[in-house]
Amino acid sequence: MNKLEMSVIGVPMDFGQNRRGVDMGPSAMRYAGAIQRLEALGHDVRDEGDISIDQTNAGHDTNTKLRNLPEVIETSTKLADKVSEVLSNNRFPLVLGGDHSIAIGTLAGLAKNYENLGVIWYDAHADMNTEETSPSGNIHGMPLAVSMGLGHDKLVNIHGYVPKVKPENIVIIGARSVDPGERDLIKEKGMKVFTMHEIDKLGMTEVMNQAMWYLRDREVDGVHLSLDLDGLDPLYTPGVGTPVPGGISYRESHLAMEMLASSNLITSAEFVEVNPILDEKNKTADVAVALMGSLFGESLV
Repeated sequence: MNKLEMSVIGVPMDFGQNRRGVDMGPSAMRYAGAIQRLEALGHDVRDEGDISIDQTNAGHDTNTKLRNLPEVIETSTKLADKVSEVLSNNRFPLVLGGDHSIAIGTLAGLAKNYENLGVIWYDAHADMNTEETSPSGNIHGMPLAVSMGLGHDKLVNIHGYVPKVKPENIVIIGARSVDPGERDLIKEKGMKVFTMHEIDKLGMTEVMNQAMWYLRDREVDGVHLSLDLDGLDPLYTPGVGTPVPGGISYRESHLAMEMLASSNLITSAEFVEVNPILDEKNKTADVAVALMGSLFGESLV
């Protein structure tokens, strides 16, 4: 893999869901040695610190069923500005979450700098709910829909343009918990989804090859990896808010990251939903950092 000039951005936000602790995810990944691991691989790593989060009025908007909407909008806007700034300095943005609603801000900042952005969504969930289809009102189940231009007007218009990414430029890998409204939307948009069925049937090597060739055929000018730690089986990542049994294995995930590293396809990345309160001896953060190692060029020999 090419040596990168990389900026690490922490987003200690838990507004997108209702289980406390995921705001400590960036600290947990730093504690697990994320910066040192990347530096050991020869990358020029600049830790940009954390996006400031205002916890003062969380949950006080009664005009919508969307939980903590003003706070998510504020944080997403700050993150979008920061990601855009990092790209303007020709650096690789690596974002540490935080719940998966942070992807709204990440993709808003990225899309302003790419004409035809591609996304690999490594997750147990499709995260394509809207206010109408969401069973919970939790915005961490909505970032892909928002980034496609579907959902609350103030969310989809962050940074002043819609959409951030085209549905046909998205590949979802590892899905195994999809709500009815999301299923309908996937079918309507004809989106590329590799569920656990496809991973079991084809094997991770074939899934990743197909995913990467699919995006190349779309002639994308950048590819963002959004990796939710609940994409892995909870056996390996117990410290997540919405664990779903029967997920991707530790070794399959390393293989996926190694293949992405060899491809030089990835132009930005985020690792989200590490919750130390629900974790076992920082195991999930350790897995996240190990996967970063594979994504950014670490090899066994």
